[in-house]
Amino acid sequence: MTTTVDLTKLKHRSHVVTDGPSRAPARSMLRATGLTDDDLENKPFIAIANLASDITPCNVHLDRVAQKAKEGVRAANSVPFMFGTITVSDGISMGTEGMKASLVSREVIADSIETVVFGESMDGLIGVGACDKNMPGILMAMARLNVPSIFVYGGAIMAGNYLGTDINIQDMFEAVGSHSKGALTLEQLIAMERVACPGEGACSGMFTANTMASAIEAMGMALPGTASIPAVDRRGEKMAVQAGEYLYRLLERDIKPRDIITKESLENAITVVLAMGGSTNAVLHLLAIAHEARVPLTIDDFDRLSRKTPYLTNLKPGGQYVMPDMDKCGGIPTLMNELMKKDLLHRDCITVTGKTVAENLAGFTGEPDSKVIFPISSPRSPTGGLAILKGNLAPEGAVMKVSGTKHHAHEGPARVFDGERAAFNAVTGGKINAGDVLIIRYEGPKGGPGMQEMLALTGAIMGAGLGETTLLVTDGRFSGATRGPMIGHVAPEAAVGGPIGLIQEGDTVVMDVEKRILSMKVSDGEIAKRKQAWKPRPPNYTHGVLGKFAKLASSASKGAVTTE
Repeated sequence: MTTTVDLTKLKHRSHVVTDGPSRAPARSMLRATGLTDDDLENKPFIAIANLASDITPCNVHLDRVAQKAKEGVRAANSVPFMFGTITVSDGISMGTEGMKASLVSREVIADSIETVVFGESMDGLIGVGACDKNMPGILMAMARLNVPSIFVYGGAIMAGNYLGTDINIQDMFEAVGSHSKGALTLEQLIAMERVACPGEGACSGMFTANTMASAIEAMGMALPGTASIPAVDRRGEKMAVQAGEYLYRLLERDIKPRDIITKESLENAITVVLAMGGSTNAVLHLLAIAHEARVPLTIDDFDRLSRKTPYLTNLKPGGQYVMPDMDKCGGIPTLMNELMKKDLLHRDCITVTGKTVAENLAGFTGEPDSKVIFPISSPRSPTGGLAILKGNLAPEGAVMKVSGTKHHAHEGPARVFDGERAAFNAVTGGKINAGDVLIIRYEGPKGGPGMQEMLALTGAIMGAGLGETTLLVTDGRFSGATRGPMIGHVAPEAAVGGPIGLIQEGDTVVMDVEKRILSMKVSDGEIAKRKQAWKPRPPNYTHGVLGKFAKLASSASKGAVTTE
């Protein structure tokens, strides 16, 4: 084992572990894992980040998928090294203090994958994920490491069925609100609970997991056609095997994530999210991925693209169908082909297949069915599913999913809550009136910390029949399953002295989507006076992972990242 590795081969990084007499101890340990002379001398080392977990149905099946990816790597004349990392289930932790760890988990996932791949000198990376923070965490690590990489999605759960009607986890959160108002008995609630989630896979609507899977496919970091394959469909396993083959080709051509994740490819991802009425979390996560890829993306880019991107899908929570229905119509390629008809995508972006977006899409023949996917000639709406609002309440911006509501203008009195739980109790206790504007603050990246989602609260609002008569404004964020007039990511957040921390009970709040306005009817002088009197609150956490996140997290308008 004294031969020098030919660096024209594919062991671009792993040669430092396997080459030369001084590496005999390392080779000895690698032999103990089953590696042969051929593995050590001639084959690239490929890391497989496996986010399998019993914590959530989103990830419970990922071992099966990751093993297929491992088979594909081995078949492609490479050496697979599988390792695990964490996940946090938003659907389970929602409405508890544990929900504050959700966004934090994105950073932990990214950090842990980066640490292993960097520390073990891997030549390439396949990331296998499914739950909400898996995808951005994996992509952030890939962008940091910049070794040839492919993302593999575990797929969505099938819809449940209650009394002949398809239901999903969104319906369960709204059912809690209905039960609190006496519109649903406890027996009915439990009966729904038993069938809403029938098996493995990520939440089935155009919630955060499917939004990010779609964005990553559109970005070119996943194999085309994979984002919509249901978790129970064995096509997903076949695609995982193919990922090994395609990764080898990326190594041969030295195509790395930062060659693929560009301003143009991120605009493709945003455009697809907008056309699908995707989760508001896409704003946060795509900004974070862009940051790690060193791409100058801003929150204003989302609004610029939204103004010219038609809304083409009929997916929950803003529509009727779920991701497996999208798959029957040809998935993301069908949608992207429609968008290309109006030149709304950058065709020449390179992807993990080694081909361009246009070359990939030429192999797909799916057509819009005008039920799940609408033709671009007759869209559901001429503009996209998200809007960025600004004003004296949100100088750096706030995010609203306009596809989830027809309530696009509002003026009403502020009902101020310093935290989500107090607001939830007010809603379920019948203390919120039509016309009110719920202000929930100190739930931002630093203030929460962790910028927890509020599906328990927004579901309760919808279930209580207040969904089109009230407005919710927060420096926290929402689940992709949230619908109704809900505005999140208000920046600057209250914890750093943002205007949302200065608003008082009864102040009039004005929202206008058309004008992109979110303001309070308070004079500049009065705001300055309140600012001078404002004092920061003691942090909720000063130690551990939440304490670290609170100290390091940037503004939501910059992706709430923890790296400079």
